[in-house]
Amino acid sequence: MRVEDQKQEHTGSYYAASANDTTRYPALEGSVSTDVCIVGGGFTGVATALTLAERGYNVALIEANRVGWGASGRNGGQLINGVSGLAKIEAKHGKGIADLVWDMRWRGNTIIRERVERYSIDCDLKDGYVEVACKPSQVEDTIEAAEERAARNCPYRYEVWDREKTREMLGTDAFFGAFACYRDGHIHPLNLCAGEARAASGMGVKIFEQSPVTGIEHGDRPAVVTESGRVTADAVVLAGNAYSRLEPKHLSNLVFPAGSYIIATEPLSDELAAEINPDDVAVCDLNEIVDYYRLSADKRMLYGGACNYSGRDPKSIEAYIRPRMEKVYPQLKGSRIDFEWGGKIGIVLNRIPAVGRIHGNVYHCHGYSGHGVTATHLMGEILADAVGGTLERFDLFADMKHFRLPGSQWMGNQIIALGMMYYKIMDRL
Repeated sequence: MRVEDQKQEHTGSYYAASANDTTRYPALEGSVSTDVCIVGGGFTGVATALTLAERGYNVALIEANRVGWGASGRNGGQLINGVSGLAKIEAKHGKGIADLVWDMRWRGNTIIRERVERYSIDCDLKDGYVEVACKPSQVEDTIEAAEERAARNCPYRYEVWDREKTREMLGTDAFFGAFACYRDGHIHPLNLCAGEARAASGMGVKIFEQSPVTGIEHGDRPAVVTESGRVTADAVVLAGNAYSRLEPKHLSNLVFPAGSYIIATEPLSDELAAEINPDDVAVCDLNEIVDYYRLSADKRMLYGGACNYSGRDPKSIEAYIRPRMEKVYPQLKGSRIDFEWGGKIGIVLNRIPAVGRIHGNVYHCHGYSGHGVTATHLMGEILADAVGGTLERFDLFADMKHFRLPGSQWMGNQIIALGMMYYKIMDRL
């Protein structure tokens, strides 16, 4: 990737327009020596940096654009427990790790909540996340979710809603039932990411923005190289997710970028907001190709979904998303759309984050498959553990096999898009 193609400012999202402040960390100039160098200023990179700083490491973080520029600052803001692929990891390693897997499922959520409180991060944190059944066959999923919580004596509040309760709580006839979890919730993702970066910087982490990395020189102390500087470290962490093009020999065709898109309406009246979402919860459907939505702090409807796996963006995001929103909420017909934006999420074929090491001291974690807000924070802790020599959780992910599609990334995206057509058809049945 050419250096001139980078160094971009934030996309024109609602989040960028309502950010508490704009990060302005310097570009990397000259040589820096540190314990750990992290490439990528999204949730994975920032969470890893902050965890390492809390443990006393000297850390440098390099971001090609701005902190939170990619998916971490553009996503739906849904705070959902778990990591994609945990069930597959448990299936491979056996029931002996069931308790560890259950703890990992909630750990990212806990880290975020602790940091919001510890570092006084203003990111509109709200409790409540609801999975909705779009067809009668999905109602069983909501019941099974509650049964799983009960079997685990889950201490967090949860509820199963029948169709009438769902209609009452979400102001729509579109769904047949729902499962609500109040340990989950929603946040302003860009403000969370920037707030954590500010906390990390306050603990001594050197953050460099507008500094695209051009390569890595491997060795006992690898060097991360940019156009105008270099950072030499004992360990390197690659955290670029869908936007990373580094180390193609090891990482190409493991993670594929898919487009995800969101619209934000004008602020809704108090009466309309109370009609469609009186408990101010985040909502996501149970389809394979999901739609998700929530209200912002100023009561805009933020509605997203219809993930595009082909690599081609729609000509109009509003035209792409608005009909889906209005199908669920006819009440919003005629509402003005103030913001529309999209971005890339990292898709992995087996839906398990691609985790590993290159030459023993370059760590990487990519590919959250659209469920990354809490997962990135868990993985930041796991990466920090690995840098410090504790590999138990790291190896659970690193040992999972990943299939690399042959050919170019474009070809891989077309293969994935073709495969996802099956799930789109199944969602409609």
